[in-house]
Amino acid sequence: MNRDKMSYKTCQFIMFAGPALLLFTGTVIVPLFYGLYLTFTSWDGISLSKPFVGLANYSAAFADTSYWQSLGKTFIYSFFSVIFINIVAFLLAYAVTSGIKGQNFFRAGFFIPNLIGGIVLGYVWQFVFNRAFTALGASIKGGTVPSLLSTESGAMFCLILVSVWQYAGYMMLIYVAGFMSVPEALKEAALIDGCTPGQALRKVILPLMRSSFVQCLFLSVTRCFVVYDVNLSLTNGEPYGSSELAAMHVYQTAFKHQQFGTGQAEALILFIICAIVGVTQVYVGKKGEVEA
Repeated sequence: MNRDKMSYKTCQFIMFAGPALLLFTGTVIVPLFYGLYLTFTSWDGISLSKPFVGLANYSAAFADTSYWQSLGKTFIYSFFSVIFINIVAFLLAYAVTSGIKGQNFFRAGFFIPNLIGGIVLGYVWQFVFNRAFTALGASIKGGTVPSLLSTESGAMFCLILVSVWQYAGYMMLIYVAGFMSVPEALKEAALIDGCTPGQALRKVILPLMRSSFVQCLFLSVTRCFVVYDVNLSLTNGEPYGSSELAAMHVYQTAFKHQQFGTGQAEALILFIICAIVGVTQVYVGKKGEVEA
């Protein structure tokens, strides 16, 4: 009887979780270990032979100053993007849960940018920055107005702006769920006890939404650290490589310069750094959630 029950549960697991597990293994686990193997070879991506070189690729990765410069730019980009994504997402969530007319329509509208592919999004915004904004500036000031994408600080600003526009709507839905999970009775009790709406937000609502903050911060951190599509289509690392982020540098090393081993080593370093930052953020957030 127990054996039949175990067989039944095994069949259920294979039927429902088997396809997803198979896809996850084929698209994540196998490439991860294969990429780890490539870090110990000098494969150029074309030849059949993969000569073993030991830790030479890791030495090359640590000696690659341009990689660490791109990683530093990634930290700057991620820092400002994560802050503004979550600020905008929280404010949007607060607005569309405050009972305004047509709030469901606004929720759908704010979420739409997240549905657009990063490549398409980058080219659309490239047109906006290079053509629309310059034409508008020229009509106001007269003469020729340079594009924001033509300067180093302007290109980074554009990357941050487009990322906030793309991801804020997605994070907004998580904050909306957090707002809706707070019982109305607690809000009404806080107002009856003499709290202003602002005090009720700070003292009652925000502590109960800590899990939403943890999730949004983790998702935005991990997405910003490995961004590539928007970086490619919006700036392509220009001008003069000033907006080349770590993921783009890894791609260029592996596919353009045909140094797959070094590129995989740099990708692994990026993954470890991203994992450390993400796990630390979740640990600190969850610890505060327990203490709240």
